[in-house]
Amino acid sequence: MAVVVRLRREGRKNRPFFRIVVADRRAARDGKFLESVGTYDPVVKEGGVQVKLDRIEFWRKQGAQMSETVARIVKTAPSEPAEKEEASPAAS
Repeated sequence: MAVVVRLRREGRKNRPFFRIVVADRRAARDGKFLESVGTYDPVVKEGGVQVKLDRIEFWRKQGAQMSETVARIVKTAPSEPAEKEEASPAAS
């Protein structure tokens, strides 16, 4: 089974929203998937990307290929979620 990390389109007309999913290469774009590993909202300028980098790395070690778009999104994604960064100074 060839596994790929790619985008799954959701949202309404003219307002796209994408889930980053791990799926069999033969599955339909919006069809069955193995795991959801993040989200991408192209309309939001900051904070529109949320990615589970550890799960993507796990799947890559298992032989999963990333699509060009997902590779670009992951490369520019923040290493830590923004909510954790804001919460940690307040907790100290």
